[in-house]
Amino acid sequence: MKKQSKKASDNIFLDLGFEPAEAAVLQMRANLMNDLRLYIEAERLTQSEAAKGLGIAQSRVSGLMRGKWEKFSLEMLIMLEARLGRTVKMELVA
Repeated sequence: MKKQSKKASDNIFLDLGFEPAEAAVLQMRANLMNDLRLYIEAERLTQSEAAKGLGIAQSRVSGLMRGKWEKFSLEMLIMLEARLGRTVKMELVA
């Protein structure tokens, strides 16, 4: 008997079994972390330079670059984006 595969959603955290509200926050955090990582790479910043610009310790930049999402709240990631002069906008979809 052939096993039916479940269709993946747009949120990996839902696919991993997280409750929908938590999955939404985790996805937002992952998206912001990825955006910050890409910015640091595009600007060719060292971790020390990025830390200075973001106002955080170099060890925190290391965690950011390594995807340690459990170490960054959504609020903190939004503040880091703001420190780069960027604005985070949310979109509500029913």
